[in-house]
Amino acid sequence: MHPALSRAQAFCDRFDLQVPILMAPMGGASPAELAIAVANAGGMGGCGALSLSPGQIADWAAAFRAGSSGPFQINTWVPDPAPRRDAAHEAALRKFVARFGPQPDADAADRPLPDFGAQCEAMLAAKPPVISSVMGLFPPSFVAQLHAQGITWFATVTTVREALDAEQAGADVLIVQGAGAGGHRGSFDADAAKRQMAGLFSLLPAISDRVAIPIVASGGIADGRGIAAALILGASAVSLGSVFLRCHESQIPAAWKEALATTLPEDTVITRAFSGRAARALMNDYVRATLAPDAPAPAPYPVQRNLTAAMSGAARAANDMHAMYALGGESSALARAEPAAETVRRLWAGARDLLAA
Repeated sequence: MHPALSRAQAFCDRFDLQVPILMAPMGGASPAELAIAVANAGGMGGCGALSLSPGQIADWAAAFRAGSSGPFQINTWVPDPAPRRDAAHEAALRKFVARFGPQPDADAADRPLPDFGAQCEAMLAAKPPVISSVMGLFPPSFVAQLHAQGITWFATVTTVREALDAEQAGADVLIVQGAGAGGHRGSFDADAAKRQMAGLFSLLPAISDRVAIPIVASGGIADGRGIAAALILGASAVSLGSVFLRCHESQIPAAWKEALATTLPEDTVITRAFSGRAARALMNDYVRATLAPDAPAPAPYPVQRNLTAAMSGAARAANDMHAMYALGGESSALARAEPAAETVRRLWAGARDLLAA
């Protein structure tokens, strides 16, 4: 057996998987139905809990368990420091955003995020096999609590230094996110997210040579070739997001699904224009306008997120790609409109055949 297959099998045995494929826990795009389909096909389901209340976290876990006995992870962001506020700049942003959707409420920027501590308590109460972090490291007290309950910590990292820090902090598995990933950059430092853009296939050997814990590859993988390459370069499994967005169980708007089908790698862009945090999104009219020299710079997270929420919500409701908060990775066009179970089976069969050749 190829050493990469042996490593993947050991990971599957440890986490009760049939295939080494994880559904990325995509905030706002990880309905329980999609996670159930991935888990029932032998992979690991995922819940992006960033915007969920404690009650919604509990409801998601209950819905998943009603449809699957397979493994799943719940993920949330480690909070950033409080952002610096600028009333005049935020007023200019409200006016700019109103060109593409509803005028943001005067107090939109002040809306609080769900309480991180309460989310942590809810995740512990849900008792998933895995709790994963992004944008930093969990506090030591929370790490101790999840380990005491037998829950595994998957830490998302984007650099070698972050990987070493996460291993030192007690992470059990590293999710190594390359620059081609759709959605938000998982950088510990928001200011470094657009500067430190290491590619996945450079990060994997650099990290696997330096850590003793398993690593999961994430970012720009959307077929069997990418999975096989990631495993050969040291990963034990892969985490896939954009490839599941066109699946039947995905609940994103039809226009977003259609746009993914024709999105070339160069049609995506790293932008702070939706949330204030660097994220890879599909190019549209709003994103293009934010790149103009006279456009106001995005506010920090979560101020920018709050200011664009009404615009994004209206675009989703209208199935309008011109201002939709539509995230996607560089390999989005490889995604197919099919049941998620078929995606899991097809991708793993392709990777296994390549590694067995």
